Amino acid sequence: MNTLKALFAILLGSGAAYAADAVETPAISDFASYPLSVCVVSGETLDAGAISMMHEGREITFCCKSCVGDFKKEPAAFVEKLDALIIETQLPIYPLGTCPVSGEALGSMGEPINRIVGNRLVRLCCSGCQDKLAANPAAFIAKLDQAVIATQAKSYTATVCPISGEPLGSMGEAYDYVYAGRLVRLCCSGCIDKFKADPAAALAKLEAGAKSAHDDHESHDHQH
Repeated sequence: MNTLKALFAILLGSGAAYAADAVETPAISDFASYPLSVCVVSGETLDAGAISMMHEGREITFCCKSCVGDFKKEPAAFVEKLDALIIETQLPIYPLGTCPVSGEALGSMGEPINRIVGNRLVRLCCSGCQDKLAANPAAFIAKLDQAVIATQAKSYTATVCPISGEPLGSMGEAYDYVYAGRLVRLCCSGCIDKFKADPAAALAKLEAGAKSAHDDHESHDHQH
Protein backbone atom coordinates (compact mmCIF):
# COMPACT_ATOMS: atom_id res chain seq x y z
CA MET A 1 0.00 0.00 0.00
CA ASN A 2 2.85 2.38 0.89
CA THR A 3 4.46 1.59 -2.46
CA LEU A 4 1.25 2.43 -4.29
CA LYS A 5 0.94 5.70 -2.37
CA ALA A 6 4.52 6.61 -3.23
CA LEU A 7 3.99 5.81 -6.91
CA PHE A 8 0.79 7.87 -6.93
CA ALA A 9 2.64 10.81 -5.37
CA ILE A 10 5.37 10.57 -8.01
CA LEU A 11 2.79 10.57 -10.79
CA LEU A 12 1.03 13.58 -9.30
CA GLY A 13 4.34 15.40 -8.98
CA SER A 14 5.20 14.67 -12.61
CA GLY A 15 1.81 15.90 -13.73
CA ALA A 16 2.19 19.13 -11.80
CA ALA A 17 5.60 19.75 -13.32
CA TYR A 18 4.30 19.05 -16.80
CA ALA A 19 1.39 21.46 -16.30
CA ALA A 20 3.74 24.18 -15.08
CA ASP A 21 5.95 23.77 -18.15
CA ALA A 22 3.04 23.78 -20.59
CA VAL A 23 2.82 26.80 -22.90
CA GLU A 24 -0.36 28.77 -22.32
CA THR A 25 -2.13 30.02 -25.43
CA PRO A 26 -3.10 33.70 -25.05
CA ALA A 27 -6.81 34.43 -25.11
CA ILE A 28 -8.28 36.23 -28.10
CA SER A 29 -9.69 38.80 -25.70
CA ASP A 30 -9.94 39.67 -22.04
CA PHE A 31 -13.60 40.51 -21.73
CA ALA A 32 -13.20 41.86 -18.19
CA SER A 33 -10.87 44.68 -19.35
CA TYR A 34 -12.17 48.23 -19.00
CA PRO A 35 -13.43 49.21 -22.46
CA LEU A 36 -13.65 53.02 -22.28
CA SER A 37 -11.12 55.85 -22.63
CA VAL A 38 -12.97 57.99 -20.06
CA CYS A 39 -13.69 57.69 -16.33
CA VAL A 40 -17.22 56.42 -15.73
CA VAL A 41 -17.60 58.77 -12.74
CA SER A 42 -16.20 62.10 -13.97
CA GLY A 43 -16.25 61.61 -17.73
CA GLU A 44 -12.63 62.80 -17.86
CA THR A 45 -10.18 61.21 -20.31
CA LEU A 46 -8.02 58.57 -18.65
CA ASP A 47 -4.27 59.18 -18.56
CA ALA A 48 -1.16 57.57 -17.11
CA GLY A 49 -2.37 58.31 -13.57
CA ALA A 50 -5.58 56.30 -13.97
CA ILE A 51 -6.53 53.87 -11.21
CA SER A 52 -8.11 50.46 -11.91
CA MET A 53 -10.00 48.15 -9.58
CA MET A 54 -11.98 44.95 -9.96
CA HIS A 55 -15.68 45.06 -9.19
CA GLU A 56 -17.76 41.89 -9.41
CA GLY A 57 -15.34 40.29 -11.86
CA ARG A 58 -14.92 43.28 -14.16
CA GLU A 59 -12.25 45.95 -14.35
CA ILE A 60 -13.29 49.58 -13.83
CA THR A 61 -10.81 52.41 -14.34
CA PHE A 62 -11.00 55.88 -12.80
CA CYS A 63 -9.19 59.13 -13.44
CA CYS A 64 -8.35 59.71 -9.75
CA LYS A 65 -8.77 58.45 -6.18
CA SER A 66 -11.67 60.80 -5.59
CA CYS A 67 -13.70 59.06 -8.30
CA VAL A 68 -12.91 55.66 -6.77
CA GLY A 69 -14.44 56.90 -3.52
CA ASP A 70 -17.51 58.27 -5.31
CA PHE A 71 -17.98 54.94 -7.08
CA LYS A 72 -17.82 52.97 -3.85
CA LYS A 73 -20.57 55.16 -2.35
CA GLU A 74 -22.99 54.32 -5.16
CA PRO A 75 -21.64 51.42 -7.26
CA ALA A 76 -24.96 50.27 -8.72
CA ALA A 77 -25.65 53.66 -10.29
CA PHE A 78 -22.22 53.88 -11.90
CA VAL A 79 -22.33 50.27 -13.13
CA GLU A 80 -25.66 51.07 -14.79
CA LYS A 81 -24.02 54.11 -16.43
CA LEU A 82 -21.06 51.99 -17.53
CA ASP A 83 -23.34 49.34 -19.03
CA ALA A 84 -25.21 51.99 -20.99
CA LEU A 85 -21.92 53.38 -22.36
CA ILE A 86 -20.74 49.89 -23.33
CA ILE A 87 -23.96 49.27 -25.25
CA GLU A 88 -23.68 52.67 -26.93
CA THR A 89 -20.08 52.12 -28.07
CA GLN A 90 -20.16 48.41 -28.90
CA LEU A 91 -23.58 48.11 -30.52
CA PRO A 92 -22.57 49.86 -33.81
CA ILE A 93 -19.76 47.32 -34.36
CA TYR A 94 -21.55 44.26 -32.97
CA PRO A 95 -20.76 41.44 -35.42
CA LEU A 96 -23.58 38.92 -35.00
CA GLY A 97 -27.12 38.94 -36.34
CA THR A 98 -27.87 35.75 -34.44
CA CYS A 99 -27.95 34.81 -30.77
CA PRO A 100 -24.61 33.20 -29.79
CA VAL A 101 -26.46 30.82 -27.45
CA SER A 102 -29.39 29.54 -29.54
CA GLY A 103 -28.28 30.48 -33.06
CA GLU A 104 -31.67 32.07 -33.67
CA ALA A 105 -31.87 35.36 -35.59
CA LEU A 106 -31.90 38.41 -33.33
CA GLY A 107 -35.39 39.91 -33.46
CA SER A 108 -37.05 36.60 -34.32
CA MET A 109 -38.33 36.25 -30.76
CA GLY A 110 -39.04 39.88 -29.97
CA GLU A 111 -36.65 42.69 -29.14
CA PRO A 112 -33.10 41.34 -28.59
CA ILE A 113 -31.83 41.40 -25.01
CA ASN A 114 -28.58 43.27 -24.38
CA ARG A 115 -26.43 41.70 -21.68
CA ILE A 116 -23.05 42.89 -20.43
CA VAL A 117 -20.64 40.03 -19.70
CA GLY A 118 -17.58 41.38 -17.94
CA ASN A 119 -17.27 44.52 -20.04
CA ARG A 120 -18.53 43.10 -23.35
CA LEU A 121 -21.92 43.41 -25.00
CA VAL A 122 -23.66 40.12 -25.80
CA ARG A 123 -27.04 40.15 -27.56
CA LEU A 124 -29.52 37.35 -26.91
CA CYS A 125 -32.68 36.35 -28.76
CA CYS A 126 -34.70 35.89 -25.56
CA SER A 127 -34.58 35.75 -21.77
CA GLY A 128 -34.43 31.95 -21.93
CA CYS A 129 -30.79 32.14 -23.13
CA GLN A 130 -29.56 34.12 -20.14
CA ASP A 131 -28.91 31.14 -17.87
CA LYS A 132 -26.84 29.33 -20.51
CA LEU A 133 -24.80 32.48 -21.11
CA ALA A 134 -24.19 32.88 -17.37
CA ALA A 135 -23.17 29.21 -17.03
CA ASN A 136 -20.34 29.45 -19.59
CA PRO A 137 -19.68 33.08 -20.57
CA ALA A 138 -16.14 32.48 -21.86
CA ALA A 139 -17.38 30.03 -24.51
CA PHE A 140 -19.91 32.48 -25.90
CA ILE A 141 -17.46 35.40 -25.77
CA ALA A 142 -15.02 33.23 -27.76
CA LYS A 143 -17.72 32.71 -30.38
CA LEU A 144 -18.34 36.46 -30.43
CA ASP A 145 -14.60 37.15 -30.79
CA GLN A 146 -14.37 34.88 -33.82
CA ALA A 147 -17.26 36.78 -35.40
CA VAL A 148 -15.51 40.11 -34.70
CA ILE A 149 -12.35 38.86 -36.42
CA ALA A 150 -14.20 37.43 -39.41
CA THR A 151 -16.24 40.62 -39.89
CA GLN A 152 -13.66 43.32 -39.24
CA ALA A 153 -10.69 41.62 -40.93
CA LYS A 154 -12.25 42.44 -44.30
CA SER A 155 -11.87 46.18 -43.73
CA TYR A 156 -8.78 46.22 -41.50
CA THR A 157 -6.25 48.58 -43.08
CA ALA A 158 -3.37 48.87 -40.60
CA THR A 159 -0.16 47.23 -41.81
CA VAL A 160 1.97 47.70 -38.68
CA CYS A 161 1.61 46.65 -35.05
CA PRO A 162 0.39 49.58 -32.91
CA ILE A 163 2.66 48.45 -30.06
CA SER A 164 6.00 47.54 -31.65
CA GLY A 165 5.67 49.44 -34.92
CA GLU A 166 6.82 46.30 -36.73
CA PRO A 167 5.12 45.34 -40.02
CA LEU A 168 2.36 42.78 -39.53
CA GLY A 169 3.63 39.41 -40.71
CA SER A 170 7.28 40.22 -39.96
CA MET A 171 7.22 37.95 -36.91
CA GLY A 172 5.00 35.22 -38.28
CA GLU A 173 1.27 35.44 -38.74
CA ALA A 174 -0.27 38.53 -37.13
CA TYR A 175 -2.01 37.95 -33.79
CA ASP A 176 -5.67 38.95 -33.78
CA TYR A 177 -6.79 40.44 -30.47
CA VAL A 178 -10.29 41.71 -29.69
CA TYR A 179 -10.67 44.74 -27.45
CA ALA A 180 -14.13 46.10 -26.57
CA GLY A 181 -15.60 44.46 -29.65
CA ARG A 182 -12.89 45.80 -31.95
CA LEU A 183 -10.22 43.88 -33.85
CA VAL A 184 -6.62 44.89 -33.15
CA ARG A 185 -3.84 43.14 -35.08
CA LEU A 186 -0.52 42.76 -33.26
CA CYS A 187 2.80 41.51 -34.61
CA CYS A 188 2.88 38.79 -31.95
CA SER A 189 1.18 37.61 -28.79
CA GLY A 190 4.02 39.17 -26.79
CA CYS A 191 2.50 42.61 -27.43
CA ILE A 192 -0.80 41.80 -25.70
CA ASP A 193 0.29 42.85 -22.20
CA LYS A 194 1.70 46.15 -23.49
CA PHE A 195 -1.53 46.79 -25.37
CA LYS A 196 -3.61 46.07 -22.26
CA ALA A 197 -1.42 48.43 -20.20
CA ASP A 198 -2.51 51.40 -22.37
CA PRO A 199 -5.13 50.43 -24.96
CA ALA A 200 -6.17 54.05 -25.58
CA ALA A 201 -2.69 54.95 -26.85
CA ALA A 202 -2.59 51.94 -29.19
CA LEU A 203 -6.07 52.67 -30.54
CA ALA A 204 -5.10 56.32 -31.09
CA LYS A 205 -2.18 55.13 -33.25
CA LEU A 206 -4.52 52.92 -35.26
CA GLU A 207 -7.00 55.76 -35.78
CA ALA A 208 -4.23 58.19 -36.74
CA GLY A 209 -2.90 55.67 -39.24
CA ALA A 210 -6.35 55.09 -40.70
CA LYS A 211 -6.93 58.85 -41.05
CA SER A 212 -3.55 59.31 -42.73
CA ALA A 213 -4.31 56.51 -45.19
CA HIS A 214 -7.73 58.04 -45.91
CA ASP A 215 -6.22 61.52 -46.46
CA ASP A 216 -3.58 60.08 -48.80
CA HIS A 217 -6.32 58.30 -50.75
CA GLU A 218 -8.41 61.48 -51.00
CA SER A 219 -5.36 63.48 -52.15
CA HIS A 220 -4.59 60.88 -54.79
CA ASP A 221 -8.17 61.00 -56.07
CA HIS A 222 -8.13 64.81 -56.32
CA GLN A 223 -4.94 64.70 -58.38
CA HIS A 224 -6.83 62.75 -60.99
